[in-house]
Amino acid sequence: MLAALVTPFQADGEVAWDDVERLIEDVVANGADGIVVSGTTGETSTLTDPEKIRLIDVAKQVAGSRAKIIQGGGSNETAHAIDLYRQAEKAGADGVMIVTPYYNKPTQAGILTHFRMIADATDLPVVLYDIPGRSGIEIKYETLLRAAKHPNIVAVKDAKGDFAEVSRVLNETDLLYFSGDDANVLPALSIGASGLIGVTANIAPAPYRAIIDAVNSGDLHTAQRHHKSLEPLVRATMTHVPGTVSTKYILHGLGRIESPRVRLPLVGPEDAEAARIEDDIASVVGVEGLDLTRFRPDRNAAAGGALPKIHGTTR
Repeated sequence: MLAALVTPFQADGEVAWDDVERLIEDVVANGADGIVVSGTTGETSTLTDPEKIRLIDVAKQVAGSRAKIIQGGGSNETAHAIDLYRQAEKAGADGVMIVTPYYNKPTQAGILTHFRMIADATDLPVVLYDIPGRSGIEIKYETLLRAAKHPNIVAVKDAKGDFAEVSRVLNETDLLYFSGDDANVLPALSIGASGLIGVTANIAPAPYRAIIDAVNSGDLHTAQRHHKSLEPLVRATMTHVPGTVSTKYILHGLGRIESPRVRLPLVGPEDAEAARIEDDIASVVGVEGLDLTRFRPDRNAAAGGALPKIHGTTR
């Protein structure tokens, strides 16, 4: 069970490092096997490279040997991605996650070359991130088969939801699959996925731990019970605004981070969006380890977005 960590910010948009530490401790103490820092959920596009490397340092200090730390994000520029992942390896990352190059919209040959060159540049295990909804292009089945031949490429985070393709790749490669869609965690596990890299796990890590443990022990009834209890929370987190925005809104409402601020061009939920999130939260019942009686949403604190100071470093 891996959490795709949000990066808490102060109201002015600077990283709230104390909140980062508290959030990592909470997620790890409640069963996470790993943390993905500065991924999509961590607002990688608006983090500086030094911030990304410091996130690894902090996560390693907090988690210790209890959880693996994976550097997410990367870059759609191959050379930049290689440099970032080399820095991540020096900082002590346990693995890296490479997203499909976004915006450039390369061919499958270009995607494969991007993956292979980064994997050649590090000794760390590599997770490929297949998320066509954000990157604009998918990793085709044939490309996954070819990428799987690289000794450092060991896993896929799948946010595409094509279970027939997942089954085929699992049959024909040794790649590990991680669900990248919170609503599909249990269905993915049922066909052989190894786990999840989840957004909602920032808010409620314990039931995801319970789902993993139940599936591993063959207890489908318990896994289904936790899956059903999580459904309205997943809906609140993943359907109305970007998951980063809603997750911070909920975490702040629970008093677990000091500010719900996101960095522009992301902005906090508008009133109608916040109302839908709050309605879904009101229907959450029986989620293990989650006390919603203290949920106090603050729409004013979440309004707008922040422009952090530029410190003269590359992004």
